[in-house]
Amino acid sequence: MRAQNVLKGTGSGALPPMLEQYVRMRDEVAAQLPHALLLFQVGDFYETFGEDAERTARLLGLALTHKSSRDFSTPMAGIPLRALDSHVERLLGCGVCVAVADQVEEPGSGLMDRRVTQLLTPGTVTEERHLGADENYLAAVATGDGYALALLDVSTGEFRCAAFHTRLALYDELGRCRAREVLLAPELSGNAALLADFQARFPVMLSPASFEEADAHEALRVTLGEVPASLSSGALRRACGAVLGYARVTQQGRLDMVRRVVRFEPGAHMRLPDAAVRALELFQAQSPQGRTLTDVLGQTRTAGGRRRLRAWLRAPLLDELSIRARLDAVEAFTRAPDLRGAVRSLLYRAHDLERLSARVSTRRAAPREVAALARTLDLLPEATDLLGAQGGLLGGVRDRLSALPDVVTRIRAALVDEPPIRVGDGGLIRDGFHAELDELRAAAIGHRAWLADLEVTERQRTGIGSLKVGYNSVFGYYLEVTGAHLGKVPADYRQVATLKDRARFTRPDLRDREREIARLEAAASRLEQEVFTELRDSLAAHAEALADAAGALSELDVLAALADVAAEHGWIRPVTSDGAMRLVQARHPVVERSLGGRFVPNDVHLDPARRAVLLTGPNMAGKSTYLRTAALCALLHQIGSFVPADHAELPVYDAVHTRIGASDDLAGGRSTFMVEMSELAAILHGATHASLVILDEIGRGTSTLDGLAIAQAALEHLHAAGAHTLFATHYFELTRLESDLPGLVNLHVAAEEDAAGSGGLTFYHQVVPGAARQSYGVEVARLAGLPAGVTTRAARLLTALGAQGADTRLTRELATLDLARLTPMQALDLLHRWQREVTGAQSTPG
Repeated sequence: MRAQNVLKGTGSGALPPMLEQYVRMRDEVAAQLPHALLLFQVGDFYETFGEDAERTARLLGLALTHKSSRDFSTPMAGIPLRALDSHVERLLGCGVCVAVADQVEEPGSGLMDRRVTQLLTPGTVTEERHLGADENYLAAVATGDGYALALLDVSTGEFRCAAFHTRLALYDELGRCRAREVLLAPELSGNAALLADFQARFPVMLSPASFEEADAHEALRVTLGEVPASLSSGALRRACGAVLGYARVTQQGRLDMVRRVVRFEPGAHMRLPDAAVRALELFQAQSPQGRTLTDVLGQTRTAGGRRRLRAWLRAPLLDELSIRARLDAVEAFTRAPDLRGAVRSLLYRAHDLERLSARVSTRRAAPREVAALARTLDLLPEATDLLGAQGGLLGGVRDRLSALPDVVTRIRAALVDEPPIRVGDGGLIRDGFHAELDELRAAAIGHRAWLADLEVTERQRTGIGSLKVGYNSVFGYYLEVTGAHLGKVPADYRQVATLKDRARFTRPDLRDREREIARLEAAASRLEQEVFTELRDSLAAHAEALADAAGALSELDVLAALADVAAEHGWIRPVTSDGAMRLVQARHPVVERSLGGRFVPNDVHLDPARRAVLLTGPNMAGKSTYLRTAALCALLHQIGSFVPADHAELPVYDAVHTRIGASDDLAGGRSTFMVEMSELAAILHGATHASLVILDEIGRGTSTLDGLAIAQAALEHLHAAGAHTLFATHYFELTRLESDLPGLVNLHVAAEEDAAGSGGLTFYHQVVPGAARQSYGVEVARLAGLPAGVTTRAARLLTALGAQGADTRLTRELATLDLARLTPMQALDLLHRWQREVTGAQSTPG
C-alpha cells in the first residue's frame, strides 16, 4: 500500500515536497520491511506522519500533533535526535522494525537530501547500545524432509543450522537459543494451526522473508561464495538463504562478518528439552529473587566468554574424549592458581573481541572500537606466553591466539591514544602517520599562530591597549575596540557590528586567513576520514584470523572461570563412568550458594542394576532439590566442569528430561494437568536407556485414582526403557513397587514431628533408605501459617478419614495391582499386610 494512503490527511491539495519525499522513502522501506516505522529527520527531531504517527505515539507514549500546510494536514509525532537510541530500544522491545532516515547535507533553501542510514530489527541490530551481553539470534525455519533451522548472530558472525526430524525437537532448540526474531517459511506461516502453536510457544517477532529456492541459492552464493555441500537438503538451503537474505537487507548489503555456516547435529550433543532448561533454572530463575546456574558459573571476565558459557550449557557434550579434554584444562587451572589468576586478570582488560571483529569486517567500527580492538589484541602475546607450557585443549587455545602484531602496530601508528567517538570529530589520526595530512595540519596551525599573534601586533600598531581578537559563529574572527578608542581605528578596518560601548571590525587579510583555515581544516577532516577508512578496510582482510582468536579467547575465559568456581567452592573433578551415577555428598550448586554452610548434602546412586529411585517425604523437605542436584551434576560433567560433591562418577547421558513444578498455559487454553501430561508424553517418547529422567509429583492435577494410575504407568514405562529415573511422589501406594520392579529402590527425605504433640515438624533434608511413613501435610500447612482453627479441624478430619478410608485405600491398591505378575508368595504377603491394616495393627505407608 502506497504510503500516501496512510497519511490520513485532510484536504485535497498536493502533498508538500517534504511529505512527498517521506512517502517515497517509506514506500522504498516498506518494499523490504513491510511493517517498519520510518523515523524521518526534520532538523532536531525524527518525525513520523499519518497512521505511523498514531502508532508511534501509542507505542512510545508521545503527544500527537499535526503537520499542516494550506491544503493538507496529517497527524505527526516526533522524538528528539538526542533521544533516538532510547526510543529505538523501546520500539525494538515491542517487536517493531525501525528505519532511520537522516539528513545528509547542510540545511539550505531547498528540499534537503535525506537517506535511510539504518534498518534496525530485533534480530539484526549490531550497535552495542542496542545489544545485550548474550547472543542475539535471527532464526529461520523451513520444512521439507523434517524441519530445518538456521541461526545467525549478525553482531558476531556466528551462523549455524540443523535439521530436525520432529517439530518437538525443533521447538527444543528454538527454546534454548532464545531467538529475538524469527522468519517462518510460507508452509508454516500460512498454516493457521501451526502458526498459532508456534506463537503460543514463542512470543517473538515474526518477520517476512523470501524462502524461494532460487533466492536462497543466490543469497548463499553472494555471502559464502558457494552453496556449501553440508546443506544437503532443500529445507536447509531455504532456511539459510532466507536468514542471509533478510540480514543482507537490514545490513544494507554488508554481511562480511559471515564467513561460514556450521551445520550442527542435534544428536551430537546431550538433548536438553526446553522444559529441562526451565526446570533446572539454567538461565532464568523461577522466582524474581532467585538465582540461576549461569549466575553461579558466570565468573567469566569477557562478554564473549559469557556467551560461550551459555552455548556450552545449551549443548552439553556426548563425546567422552571432548569432555575429558575440557576437564583436563579446568584441572590444569585449579592446580595452578597463579596461572589462573594471571589469565583472569588479563581477560579482565579484554573487550568484546567477537563483536569488535564483526564490526571491523563490515567496516562499521567506530574509532574507539578500532582502538579497543588494538588494546585487546595487545593482550594476546601475553596470553600466549602464559599458556606456553600447556598441552591439550589449552595448548590448542594458545595456538589459536594469533597475536596479529602487524595489525596492532598499524592501529597504534595510525590512531591517537584516545580517539574521538565519531570519525568526523577530528583529532583522530596521529601526527607523523600521513605526510599530506601533517602538511594540512601544519598549514592550519601556521595561520592560527598568525591569528594568535595578531592581537599583540595590532595593539602595538594602533596604540589601542584594550584591542581584542575574538570569534563567533556569525561574524567569524573580528577585532574589537572599545568606544573610547574608536578614533584610533586604522583606515583598513571595516566595521561589521556596533555594540553599546564597543564596535567590531574586520580586515581583508583576516577574512583571507579565516577562509584558508576553514579550507585547510575541512581538507584535513576529509583526508583524516579517508585515512581511517583505509585503515579499517585493511583490518577487514584479517577478519577470519580475528574471529578465530576471539573464539579462543572466549573458550579460555570459560575454562578459567569454571576452574575459579571449582577452587572457590570445593568442587571436584568427576570420573566418567560406564553406566553408573555415584555422587557422594552432592550439593545443589545454586541452593548451596544461597544457604552457605547450612546446605545438607546427599548421596545419589544409580547404576545398571539400580536404575530407578522412588523418593517420598513431606513438602518442603527437599525432594525437588535432591532431584535437581543429580541433574545439574550430570549437566556440569558434560560441559566439562567440576561438580559440587565429595566424589562423583557419572555416565554420559544422551538426554536429561525433567518434569518439576506446575504451570498453566492459559493463553494456549491448557490447564496445569494438560501441560503436565504434554511434558510427560514428550519424556516418555524421548527417554532411552542412556537418559536421565527427573520427575516430581506426576499426576497431581487430576483425581487421586487417575493420578496414581498415570504415575505408576509412567514409572513402569521408564523402568522398562531402562532410563535412570529419580521419581518423587506423594502416592505412597507406589512404594510397594520396590518388590515388583527389579532395580527400583525406595528412599525418603527424613522429617520428624516435634515431641509432646505440639504439631511442629523438623526437616532434616537428609535422604535415607526406605519409604516415608506419612506426608505430614497438615503439619506443613501449619508451618505455612494457616489459621489454627483450620489446621486443628483438618487434623481431626484426617484421623476420621483415615479410620474410614482403610477400605478405600485397599480398594485403590487392589485396582492398581498387576495380577499377572503377582507370585503366590507376594499375594500371601499382601493379604497378610491388609489383614493387619484392617484389624488396626501398625500400618505401612499407604
